[in-house]
Amino acid sequence: MRFIRDIYAAKKAAGKPVVSFEFFPPKTDEGDRALLEKQIPALMAGRPDFCSVTYGAGGSTREKTLTIVDRIQREHRLPALAHLTCVNHTREEVRALLDKISALDCKNILALRGDPPGGGEFKATSGGFEYSSQLVKFIREAGNFSIGTAGFPEGHIANRIGKLDDWRHLREKVDAGADFIITQLFFDNNDYFEFRDHLAGKLGVQVPLVPGVIAILNAAQITRFTQLCGSKIPPALRARLDELGNDDEAALRFGIEYATQQCEALLRAGAPGLHFYTLNKAHSTVQVLKNLGLA
Repeated sequence: MRFIRDIYAAKKAAGKPVVSFEFFPPKTDEGDRALLEKQIPALMAGRPDFCSVTYGAGGSTREKTLTIVDRIQREHRLPALAHLTCVNHTREEVRALLDKISALDCKNILALRGDPPGGGEFKATSGGFEYSSQLVKFIREAGNFSIGTAGFPEGHIANRIGKLDDWRHLREKVDAGADFIITQLFFDNNDYFEFRDHLAGKLGVQVPLVPGVIAILNAAQITRFTQLCGSKIPPALRARLDELGNDDEAALRFGIEYATQQCEALLRAGAPGLHFYTLNKAHSTVQVLKNLGLA
């Protein structure tokens, strides 16, 4: 399997964007079958360069995450990005997980601080990591992996000092060994452009900064998501969602249109790729890519 850092380098040299998808491990057997047998095969029409599989709060989906990673790589011959968090893990437990990941021929890891189960304040595990930069450094020293990390165009919701302080900590993660950055979802491209310009111009960060994009499925769902992650819904977008109300079909169509326009502007401005938060659904993401001429 290829290193994701090499995928970004090759696509940059060819003048093409990297397309990637993110999935979460379902909670039921029925959800597993729908994801693995229906949604992921359908998403292959989007011609992704790699797929990303999330890690539940506190490592609650650890084994299922690795199962999905393994199946994506074996059945679709597609590099998978396995998420790994600091929460509830000692250094020795992380080392054992890295051995498991390596045994699956998975060469790519997204290193995150992670969310504690049940919410609340993050507390470092005894014998573990307090900051994701420490996890990045540990992975870099432990084996030959391509390492990604998370970036927050509007600042991390838990950082009370502000986004500039959050972005400074992101520089520390890159210095520790991160090869690329995938952003939290956002709806105002100006937030991404400000983020990109500050990282490159003020902090000297040169690794790919990949915008995370989501196609809205319905108004209520995206409102919950943005409240949880701290992303904002711009006033004009909020007004349009309010107009659509509970008309989920109309919201779905609008979500595809909005995401298409957002992605077009990001690619015109030189974004190295597009990372889609698929919500384990194929239709909207594939349609956006068709609209962009990438599927």
